[in-house]
Amino acid sequence: MRKFRKVLDGLTTSSPASTLGSPSCGSGAGTPTAAPTPKEIDVQETLQSENFQLCKTVRHGFPNQPTALAFDPVQKLLAIGSRSGGVRILGRPGVDCYCQHDSGAAVLQLQFLINEGALVTACADDTLHLWNLRQRRPAILHSLKFNRERITFCHLPFQSKWLYVGTERGNTHIVNIESFILSGYVIMWNKAIELATKTHPGPVVHLSDSPKDEGKLLIGFESGTIVQWDLRGKKADFRIYYDEAIHSASWHHEGKQFMCSHSDGSLTLWNLRNTTKPFQVTFPHGKIQKDGRKESCKPILKVEYKTTRNSEPFVIFSGGLSYDKAGRRPTLTIMHGKAITVLEMDYPIVEFMALCETPYINEVQEPYAVVVLLEKDLIVVDLTQNSFPIFENPYPMDIHESPVTCTAYFADCPPDIIPILYSIGAKHKKTGYSHKEWPISGGTWTLGSHTYPEIIITGHADGTIKFWDASAITLQMLYKLKTSKVFEKPKPGEGRAAELVEEDPFAVQMVSWCPQSRMFCVVGISAHIILYHFSKYEANTQIESLEVRLQCESEDVISPSENENDPCFSESGSHSPQAHHQQSVSPVSGTTEGNKHSIPCLKVKDRMVRVPPGYQAELVIQLQGIDGEPPQQITSLDINSAYGLLAFGNCNGLAVVDYLQKTVLLCMSTLDLYGAADPYQRLTRSPRRHRQSTSEFCMRGLSNFYSDSKKRIRTSYQSLTELSDNQQSFDMERSKSPTSAESRENSFSRSRSSSVSSIDRDTKEAVTTLQFGESYGRKSDALTTPCLWVGTSLGIALVIPMSIPTDQEERMEEPVTFGPSGAVLMLKGSVLRLSFLDCSGTLIQSPYEVWRDINAAEDPDRPRKRKLVHFSPSSSQETYADGHLAVVCSERQAKVFLMPSQSCLFVHNITESSFVLRADVVSVCNSVCLACFCANGHVMTLSLPSLRPLMDVNYLPLTDMRIARTFCFTNGGQALYLSSPTEIQRITYSQEMCDNLQDMLGELFIPIETPEVQNRGFLKGFFGGNATTFDREELFGEASAGKASRSLAQHIPGQAGMEGMKVAAGGVVGELARARIALDERGQRLGELEERTALMMTSAESFSKHAHELMLKCKDKKWYQF
Repeated sequence: MRKFRKVLDGLTTSSPASTLGSPSCGSGAGTPTAAPTPKEIDVQETLQSENFQLCKTVRHGFPNQPTALAFDPVQKLLAIGSRSGGVRILGRPGVDCYCQHDSGAAVLQLQFLINEGALVTACADDTLHLWNLRQRRPAILHSLKFNRERITFCHLPFQSKWLYVGTERGNTHIVNIESFILSGYVIMWNKAIELATKTHPGPVVHLSDSPKDEGKLLIGFESGTIVQWDLRGKKADFRIYYDEAIHSASWHHEGKQFMCSHSDGSLTLWNLRNTTKPFQVTFPHGKIQKDGRKESCKPILKVEYKTTRNSEPFVIFSGGLSYDKAGRRPTLTIMHGKAITVLEMDYPIVEFMALCETPYINEVQEPYAVVVLLEKDLIVVDLTQNSFPIFENPYPMDIHESPVTCTAYFADCPPDIIPILYSIGAKHKKTGYSHKEWPISGGTWTLGSHTYPEIIITGHADGTIKFWDASAITLQMLYKLKTSKVFEKPKPGEGRAAELVEEDPFAVQMVSWCPQSRMFCVVGISAHIILYHFSKYEANTQIESLEVRLQCESEDVISPSENENDPCFSESGSHSPQAHHQQSVSPVSGTTEGNKHSIPCLKVKDRMVRVPPGYQAELVIQLQGIDGEPPQQITSLDINSAYGLLAFGNCNGLAVVDYLQKTVLLCMSTLDLYGAADPYQRLTRSPRRHRQSTSEFCMRGLSNFYSDSKKRIRTSYQSLTELSDNQQSFDMERSKSPTSAESRENSFSRSRSSSVSSIDRDTKEAVTTLQFGESYGRKSDALTTPCLWVGTSLGIALVIPMSIPTDQEERMEEPVTFGPSGAVLMLKGSVLRLSFLDCSGTLIQSPYEVWRDINAAEDPDRPRKRKLVHFSPSSSQETYADGHLAVVCSERQAKVFLMPSQSCLFVHNITESSFVLRADVVSVCNSVCLACFCANGHVMTLSLPSLRPLMDVNYLPLTDMRIARTFCFTNGGQALYLSSPTEIQRITYSQEMCDNLQDMLGELFIPIETPEVQNRGFLKGFFGGNATTFDREELFGEASAGKASRSLAQHIPGQAGMEGMKVAAGGVVGELARARIALDERGQRLGELEERTALMMTSAESFSKHAHELMLKCKDKKWYQF
C-alpha cells in the first residue's frame, strides 16, 4: 500500500477566464500549482507491478487461411493448420487450443500420434515438429530440420514410432518419433522405379502401409508412378506407370485393392493380383459427348475409399467436375453404391477427412461423418443419414461471415442480460441440422471458479451486429441484429445514392452500449447513427429520423429556424456564438447543387414496420453533405440513458441530440465551442480549401474513416479484410510531411509538434472522444451538475455544463440547456479517453436509467416512471467538498486533474517515439488503472491517480491497422483484438488471471484405452493372422540401418512446456519425474500384459477342456460312425 499526499488548490478560485492562464500543468511531472486554501487528500493505491503480467488466453474464430487437417479417432480431437504457422486443436465445446510455430512457416501436413497425446506438424520450411498435447498449453518437444530436401508428404502408421517422410526429390526417409532422429534406411527414387526408366517420377504425393502387410509401403509419385516397396527385402513388389498425374490414393481395408484420384478427373481402382492395368476406371462427373469422347474434367484432389459392414463402400472425393460450366461452386461428392450425392460448398475445399469408428486400417472402417475444411468455414457431414445433413457447429466459426469492422468488449455485465439475449437469438437459429451430437468431442472442460458475465460485440461490413457470450474464455453467439433493415433497399444507379454508396453502405464504424439500460447505438460508414432500445415483445413502430448538418467554415454557418426555441449557451454575457442546430424539417441553405448533395445516401423507412423482440430501432440520425462533399465520418460517440442525450462529433464539430424529445439540441463547430476561450492563436485560413493539416492527417492515419480530398465515401473496413493495409498509399501521404523520412519504417510512427504555440496549419479540429457525467463546469461551482466532456484532436479537453429538468414530465417537455465552457484542459496529442475518479481513487460510473420495457403492458394503478441511478463522487460530505479527479489520456501523455479547481495533480508522458492507439480506465484487482496500447506494440498500465508505470510489455512488434482499430480493453484485466480477418485473440494483463488460466483452459488429452482389434476368430487369432510379424525397430534402427547423414537433417531440441516439461527439463528432479512416469507406464503395460496372459490361459484351458470332452465322446466310435 503506497500512500500519496498532495497539497491541492481550494475550491474558491478565480473566474473561468483565469483558467486560460494555466491550462497546461507546468513541466514538473505531477507538481500542482499553489493553492490559497490547501486541502489534503489521502489516496491509497493497492496496485503494484506484481499484479500485472501479459499473456494470451484464447483465440476464437475460424483459422485464417487453413492448409491442413488431422483427426484422432480415439481421443476425438481435430487439428487445423494454417498458412501463418498456427495450429488449432478442437475438442468438445470449451476445448479449443491455439499453438503457433515460431518460424511462422505454413503448416503443410498434420499427423496425430493416435491416442498418444502428441501431434506431428510438417511445415513449409522443411521442418518437422513434435507437439506434446498432454498439457493444457502444448509445447514442442523435438524439431527436425531438413537441409537438402523439401518435405512433400508424411505418413505415420497407427501404433508405430517410425514416421515416413516423402520429399520433392522422390526419396522417402524414415524418422524415429521418440528421438526425432533420422534413420539410415532410405528409399531412393532411382531404386523405387526401374533402372531403365530415364525420367524422374516427381515428388512423393502419397505414402501408406498396406493393411494386409505392414512391411509393404505404397509410394505414389506425382507423375503417375505407383510403387509397392517391400521394406524387408528392400525391393519393389510391383510398379505401376499411369498416364495421368496422381493426387491421392486410398486402400480397401482388406489390402487387396486401392483407389487413386487423378488430374483428369478420373478414379482408378487397382487390384494387386493384376497391376498391369486398372481394374476399373471411372469419370464420376464426365459425360460422353456427341463425338463419343469424354468431356474434360477438373482434377480430383483427394479420394477416400471406406468400407461398411452392412452396405456398399463409400467413395468420397473433392473436385472432378467438368469444365463446361464457369463459376460452379466447389463440390464434395459422396458415392454410396449406385447413389451419387454432390454437396456444393460456399468456399473452395482445402481438405476433407472421413471419420471412422476404428483406428485400425485393416478393419471395416464404418465411416460416420466427413469433416470438410473450407477456405473460410468448417463443416461436418453426417454419413449415417441418407440426406447427409450437416452437424450444427458449436464453435464460433462464423465471426467473419461478413468482415469485422469494429469490436467492443464488456466484462462483468448484468447477470440477466446474457440469458435474455440468448432466448431471443435462439428463435432465429437455422434448422435442418443433424440430430446427432457433435462428433468432435475430445478433451474435458469445466466452468472455472473465476468466471463472470462477459459480452463481446462485433460490427460487420454488411451492417450486422453480433452479440457473443464470452464468459469463461468461451465464445457463443447470443443475438444477431441487422441494422440494414432500418433503411430502404438502395436501388443501384438511382440518383445521388449511386454516386456515394459503396459496396457496403451499412458497414458498422463504432458502437456504444449501456448494459444497464440496454440502450444501444450504432455508427455507420454512411455517416448515420441508429439508436436502439431493447424489448422482449414485438411491436409495430414508426422509426423517427433526424438530419444534422455539421460544418466547420464560419461562412457556412446555418442559422436556426424561427420556430426552433431550444436555447443554447443560455447564460448571458458568454462569448459563445449563435447556436447552430438543424432538424430534418429545416431548410438547407445553398444552391440547388448544394441541396442535391445534402440528401443522405440512405433512406430511412417512413412507414410503420413490425419489429421482432430484441433491439428495436427508435431513432436514426443522418449527417448531411456540405457544398457537394459527402458528410464526414463520425469520429466519436457517447450516449447517456439517465440524461436521455446522445452526443457525436467528427472533424467539423459536435452535435447533441435529445432522443427523448427527438430534437437536435446542439450543432456547432469545434472552434465555436471555445468562444473567447480558444487557447490557440490560429492563423487565418488559406484560400486552398482542401489543404490538409498535419494534425488532421494524424487523426486520419489512426481512423482512416474520412478524407477531404475524395467525393466518395471511403469504406473504412477494407483494410481490415486484407493482410496488408495499403502501406504504400499511407507512406505516400506521409511523405508530404517533412518528418516522414525519420519514420518510414514504421507505418504507425508519426511526428507531431509538441508545442501548442505552433498551430499555424488548419483551424479544423476533430472531436475524438466524448463523455457524459456528473462534474464541475467551472472553477466556481460548488456542486456537480450534468456535463459533457469533449476531447479534440489538438489535445484539448472541454467541459460543457448542462441543465436537465429533473421531473419526468418536465423532462419530456422542457428543453435541455447548455452553459459556456468553463474548463479548457490541454495535453500533447489527440485526446483518447476521459474518465472520473472520486478523491479516494474509486472509479465514478456514469449515471444511467434502469431498463424498462416500453412495449410491456402498463399497469394503470402503477404507471411506469424512469428510474435513474446516479453516482456522486463520494458518499461523505467531507470528501465530497474536495471535488473529484478527472483522468485525461491523449496519444502522448496522461494527466490527472482535480475538479473543480482544474489543477493538474499528475502528468506522465507515455511515449515520445510512438503514440497511443487505445486507452481505457479499467478495474483490476478491486482497484483501477489506466491501460494503454501503443502503435509500436507496447501494452502499458499506469496506476491511478499517481500515473506510476506498472507494466510495459512489447507485446506486438509489428502492428497493422486491423489490430489498431479493433484493440479494446475491459475490466478484469482483459483485452482483445482481431488477430486476423477471421479470428479474435483475447489476452490478459492480470497476474491473477494468468495464475488461474491453467484451470480455465480445457484438457486436451484424456487417458483412454485403445480399442482392441476386432475378433478374427479364435483359431486365427490364437495362431496369428499374418504369416510373419513386422519389427520396424529391427529394420529401421541404428543397429541394422546405420546412421543417416548429418548434413541431411538437423535435430533441434524443443523448449520445455509449462506443465511437467519444466520439471523434466533439468536436474535430478526431472530424472525422477521421468522415471516415475516411465514406471507408471511400464506398470500399466505390465498390468495389461498380465490381463491378456490370464485371458489366454483361460482360453487355453477352455480349449483343452472342450478337446478332452470331444476325445471322450469320440474315442469308442468306429470310423464309419463319424
